[in-house]
Amino acid sequence: MAASSSFIFISLLIFSSLLYVSEADDYSAPIVKGLSWDYHHKTCHKLEKIVRKHLKKVFKDDIGQAAGLLRLHFHDCFVQGCDGSVLLEGSHGGPSEQTAPPNQSLRKQAFVIIEDLRNLVHRECGRVVSCADIVALAARDAVHLSGGPDYDVPLGRKDGLSFATQNATLANLPPPSSNASTILSSLATKNLTPTDVVALSGGHTIGISHCSSFASRLYPTQDPTMDKTFAQGLKEVCPTNTTDATTVMDIYSPIKFDNKYYVDLMNREGLFTSDQDLYTYKVTKPIVESFAHDEKLFFEEFVKAMIKMGQLQVLTGEKGEIRAHCSIRNPDNKNYFSYLVEEEDQSDLETRAELR
Repeated sequence: MAASSSFIFISLLIFSSLLYVSEADDYSAPIVKGLSWDYHHKTCHKLEKIVRKHLKKVFKDDIGQAAGLLRLHFHDCFVQGCDGSVLLEGSHGGPSEQTAPPNQSLRKQAFVIIEDLRNLVHRECGRVVSCADIVALAARDAVHLSGGPDYDVPLGRKDGLSFATQNATLANLPPPSSNASTILSSLATKNLTPTDVVALSGGHTIGISHCSSFASRLYPTQDPTMDKTFAQGLKEVCPTNTTDATTVMDIYSPIKFDNKYYVDLMNREGLFTSDQDLYTYKVTKPIVESFAHDEKLFFEEFVKAMIKMGQLQVLTGEKGEIRAHCSIRNPDNKNYFSYLVEEEDQSDLETRAELR
């Protein structure tokens, strides 16, 4: 009987996965000129297999890295568009986006994983896939391999030639202390609807947060919108407003991508003001309720919002570049010339082979 139940459960999981792929294939919103669903099919047809195979290994050792990769994609796209600029290190042009306060808590390992993926992909296919495309694919796999929906990603992004200023980074990444009205206004400038915003906020169903991001809701007085028992538990993790510790963002299923984040909000157990206020604010409250009651609906809207967000201000065609190293612009990369020589040598070998 137990074996039969397990078989049924696994079968349902497989069916659900296929269903979400189908829904993603039917997604009909406009695709930015220069991007396409099959952009790398001829130049690097193993791209998605390479990314997923590597991330399966990474998440087997540390599933927490999934949240880090998803957040990296958000922080890249919201500032200057999805151009991989958040990956760049500082240079003579000034401090990078990574040093801005909102990005200082990005997981260092997420940057390492993206560079590892770039190395694997370029070794297999040559320098034909941008770091920005790899970030988008890694975010998709982070969601799916954590239990969320699978979906296709339009590809063809180029990497940016510059990083955003500190002021631009701060202006485009509202802090967790922001209320729902502020968040909606900020993201409306990026053509994201309230439904998009609430769906993307569901990314907080996985991952952890530092005490500094929500301590203002505990000290000196407790936020009245926060459940008392939940607040007491947070005070045990963060006994002062200067405690340097972390806690999970979804107390029900912190490592599984599901709709429990919205259940948290209905129970007044949202970690950030920007989370909990989605259930307080009249515009977003019914959306929160609908996602809490219908996980399939949440997954559908999340996929739509992710594909939409993943096309913000993308660089295509001759705009931008395909970096030989994700953290360095090609003109600043001392090893770039030798990299080009290796590419030319390989191209010559392939041409000679074709002529034989």
